[in-house]
Amino acid sequence: MIPVADFPFRPMTLSDRGLVEGYRTRSAIEVSELTFTNLFAWRRAKAVYVAEQNGVLLIARVAHGMAWMLPPLGQCDWAEPVPRVLGSKCDGMEIVGMERAPEALAETLRKAGLNVEHDRDNSDYVYCREDLAELKGNKYRKKRNQVHSTLADYRCEYEEIHGPVLDECRAFQDHWCETKQCGRVPGLCQEYRAIMETLDHFDDLGLIGGAIRVEGKIRAFTIGEELLPDTAVVHFEKADITVPGLSQVINYWFCQKSLGRFEFVNREQDLGIPGLRKAKESYHPHHMVEKYRITLPGRKPIIVEEEPAPCARSMGSPAIFHAF
Repeated sequence: MIPVADFPFRPMTLSDRGLVEGYRTRSAIEVSELTFTNLFAWRRAKAVYVAEQNGVLLIARVAHGMAWMLPPLGQCDWAEPVPRVLGSKCDGMEIVGMERAPEALAETLRKAGLNVEHDRDNSDYVYCREDLAELKGNKYRKKRNQVHSTLADYRCEYEEIHGPVLDECRAFQDHWCETKQCGRVPGLCQEYRAIMETLDHFDDLGLIGGAIRVEGKIRAFTIGEELLPDTAVVHFEKADITVPGLSQVINYWFCQKSLGRFEFVNREQDLGIPGLRKAKESYHPHHMVEKYRITLPGRKPIIVEEEPAPCARSMGSPAIFHAF
């Protein structure tokens, strides 16, 4: 039996990338939140802690005075120790539940008597890369026509993100936020920090990125990485909405020009936003990575929503996330 209650949680740092990615790769888990990039980029919104012992890695996130664990990584029968993990402490706070649990783990824990709740808003959309890169057939006719129209009306050039292009992506990010005053939108300050962290550590994180120049200036970029040997995950996608169809073009070209070695593309979740859900569904996902929230019997923690807050320019303006 693994003494889970004795796991020494500590703050995750950039130096833990090898540790986290090693466990995640061996576990072959498709949940997008478990990439080191995702954990590291969003750690200012949700502080991330890790604990390793006896071939098992626990990951917990702390926000709003509560700690939640993510699906554990490693080889173990989790039906017995998970209830004890949920009663333990991280950063002085009780771990009140597990979030983003994949279906197989959720079913194991349901049989063990834990509460299991489907988290549709955070379930991942997974597409056939070839579908997104070719837009063939009648079901993609409108998308295909929009891409062709944009490329006919604007001088667009694609290039992979590297060196100097990173600075131009940062500048575009700031320009977007300044013009749209997106600091007034709940949660977007955290998103800005996550995107900037990703750009600042692009090479350290081993990422794949593509950008589009419109009339010579960067007006769209996207960032992803390998999730599984046959699946890429796209973490961020930004496009200038004053250029009609540019978000469709960056998705089309990224899948075509930079993700050719993958069979599938995980485009992450819709967060329960109606417009985003409609847009993601319009690209006809191959399958969903269903996720679940796990709690102890008789416990139902309150989920605290982000409150609107202005974002001071000294902190950086937040970013708008355009999915499709």
